[in-house]
Amino acid sequence: MQNLPRRDSYIMPDQLCVGLYVHLDLNWTKHPFSFSSFKIEKTDQIDTIRGLGLQRIRYTPNKSDCYPVEVANDPNVTAPVAAKNAADPVIYAEAVIEAPDGTIFKEKHQLIDRMAQQGEKILACEREFAAALRALKLMWQNMFANPAAVAEQAGSMVGKMAESTLMESEIAIHLMIDHKNGSDIYTHALNVAVLSMILAKEMGRSLEDIKLIGLGALFHDVGCTDAPRRIKEKSEPLTTMEAATMHQHCKQGVDICNRLQLPYEAVLIVWQHHERIDGSGYPAKLRDKQLSPLASIVAVADAYDEICNPINSAQARTPHESLSLIYAQQRTRFDGKALTALVHCLGVYPPGTIVLLSNGIIGMVVAVNTKRPLKPTVLVYDPATAKNEAILIDLEQEVDVSITKTISPHQLSPEIFEFLAPGKRASYYMRAVA
Repeated sequence: MQNLPRRDSYIMPDQLCVGLYVHLDLNWTKHPFSFSSFKIEKTDQIDTIRGLGLQRIRYTPNKSDCYPVEVANDPNVTAPVAAKNAADPVIYAEAVIEAPDGTIFKEKHQLIDRMAQQGEKILACEREFAAALRALKLMWQNMFANPAAVAEQAGSMVGKMAESTLMESEIAIHLMIDHKNGSDIYTHALNVAVLSMILAKEMGRSLEDIKLIGLGALFHDVGCTDAPRRIKEKSEPLTTMEAATMHQHCKQGVDICNRLQLPYEAVLIVWQHHERIDGSGYPAKLRDKQLSPLASIVAVADAYDEICNPINSAQARTPHESLSLIYAQQRTRFDGKALTALVHCLGVYPPGTIVLLSNGIIGMVVAVNTKRPLKPTVLVYDPATAKNEAILIDLEQEVDVSITKTISPHQLSPEIFEFLAPGKRASYYMRAVA
């Protein structure tokens, strides 16, 4: 099919055939398909669509493999009519409005149940993340007034996280969107702690090591609290003097952690998290074997999150871009095993990545199973669905759908960008896979 029009058109149910890319302009719960837009692949799908009671169906010519069926000598059937836009009103039978409960909807009901369960898991992660963030903020605020209590609280927090990380065979990394609220430094610390502990598990570190990594990561930037705000929040490149001032946060962090009487290995993470194996880091320009293995793990997580969530949000990279950049351009600076673990855990499509699915639908990865990173959970854009009722598709369950490619946020239409909200601060939390 050559030079097909790009604009959507309307056809009658009798004109449906295998190969047409159709759009069911109904509420997502009112039809049995996983997606409202898809290419017809089987004749029984045609029977199902006709049974929905739609008097006409919208289709996209340039996404179709064929032309609609021509129905001759029928005055009730007209040639395809161009749609004014995707939101054109569609006439349908009143019976469709009632919730269908026939056997044809069985798989759809199962999908809705899975979505509800997935939604509950995400909400649980949201609550745990918010609680951990509040607890961490209080710890940092009280570390001078009550250092012993703060050290105990931090140890308890990372202990629970470490045991959960190590004991579960499968961990899902969830995307937490826009948890800014003036707490960037705390969010960054929690991000780095979560990712570092997951990497440590992937690398086969012991429970004790995972706890030490979590503890050091929680306080790795604690020395930044004394840095001048004008320098910490400066979006332009730092001057030589300003950079030297910021480099002091490693030493200041060590002083604070010694006051808290944290274990030596955790304090070493605070001192070395900006060191690089090629000697290009700071504060001591250490190399390779001179670096703590635990600090090398935190260094990878810290660098990744800083690329995703820089101070100047205009310079932020997508999670996919960040992972590609750190692996392609900076891998000689980091421990190879830790970097490989990061790629393996986050997968080719880290949470927050905008993707085009094989059925033409656009979505955003919101969760990835560290054991099956190529089959993430995707929040899909559906113009007929309210944002607060967005569809979540687990690609592990939808065997006929896969990711075709990644999409840069600036390529999205305003409507899709607003719906998916990519570009806001991306944070992560983890849960066990049931």
